Amino acid sequence: MNQTLTTITANFSVLRQRNFRIYLTGQAVSLIGTWLQSTAQGWVVWKLTGSTVDLGVVSMLSTLPLLILTPYTGVLADRFDRRKLLIWTQVVAMLLAFILAVLVLTDTVQIWHIFGLAFGLGVVTALDVPAQQAFLGDLAGRSHMRNAINLNITILQISRMIGPALAGFIIGVVGAGVAFFLNGLSFLAVIYSLILVRTVAAEGRPTVKQSVWAGFNEAIRFVNSNPRLRDMILCTVFVTFFGFSIVLNLLPPVADQVLTPAAVRAENPDASAAMLGALMASSGAGALCGVVIFAPLVQARKRVGVPVTMAMMVGGLALLTLGSTNVPIIAMGSLFAAGLAFPSVMTTVMGLLQVSAPNHMRARVAALFSMVGFGLQPLAGLWVGWLASIIGVQLTIEVNALGLLVGAAFMFSRVELRRWEFVRPAEAAPVQIEVGAAD
Repeated sequence: MNQTLTTITANFSVLRQRNFRIYLTGQAVSLIGTWLQSTAQGWVVWKLTGSTVDLGVVSMLSTLPLLILTPYTGVLADRFDRRKLLIWTQVVAMLLAFILAVLVLTDTVQIWHIFGLAFGLGVVTALDVPAQQAFLGDLAGRSHMRNAINLNITILQISRMIGPALAGFIIGVVGAGVAFFLNGLSFLAVIYSLILVRTVAAEGRPTVKQSVWAGFNEAIRFVNSNPRLRDMILCTVFVTFFGFSIVLNLLPPVADQVLTPAAVRAENPDASAAMLGALMASSGAGALCGVVIFAPLVQARKRVGVPVTMAMMVGGLALLTLGSTNVPIIAMGSLFAAGLAFPSVMTTVMGLLQVSAPNHMRARVAALFSMVGFGLQPLAGLWVGWLASIIGVQLTIEVNALGLLVGAAFMFSRVELRRWEFVRPAEAAPVQIEVGAAD
């Protein structure tokens, strides 16, 4: 028991570092705004069109750049000052949020506006994700890198609890446009935190300029050289395609059509928005527990294949329950369990890749993970949106649940993965220390 508590609390040791505390504080504010926008955007699309296909298209457009651009953005994040790159991505994302706020508040928003802005934000995200993942290591150092990743995702999950619940309240009281405006303001916190950060450990930046494809192929060759890392990435493929596709795309119709009776909707048109916020908050609460408690315990073990595949099975069973119920409390419990499982898998795999990668290619390896783990979301979003329009929302959830369970069983059947013992590579000394000035 004492060892378990020590493992969990060790995750927070990185908070002793001033720079990391400053950055994480800014991230916390910004991520709450991000989930405000994500929830409100899905709601606006659903109310504009009532189409699960359009929900899938928005998801596709917001994540397609991750599939297309990350070979380039990962190389850029390894080559240039990541802090400055992150400042610019936050500024552009802030402007896009304000544009969407104006369109909704003036009641001039159309579905093509949301399509275009979702794609624009996806381009920004494609540059932001690999730079941010590598920047966490710059701030925390290699020895604390996994703790930094875990805490960053912990903040993400806390925001998933607060943001959607707050969005449901804001949409019901003052409308979705205010949620977009508040998200725009939230970017100021992370921009200010990036300006305040003074010392960044630039570990092993490459001195030889490679072409984009040569640089990205180097990261692919690194992952290919370790079959078990390939297995871990395949686990994220199953979780992304069959698991996150449901959580990210189909909760608005679940809240509106499945869990909120027609009589309640007729009496209170905003009841479905509150239900959507409750569902997403339940998923976020599960994810918080998974990242704070489950992921550190998994990462402390040398053999991680078994708990990762078991988490996939838990997620599949949770979705199977979600697809077969119209009782809100059971649906929220199912999403709590799915939230416990899915981010635990993603966090563990991301941490393994970042710790295993050589210093000079951490951003490229993070880009490869993003390309596979998040870049599949466009296809997954279109898949669930199209399927739900044909066979219905609940049956689509059940089909995806079975797909995830089959994938988990396949991964668990791999003897080499079950027996694999991860060994942390020797830590390399920092090559240089970069002192950042305010921009």
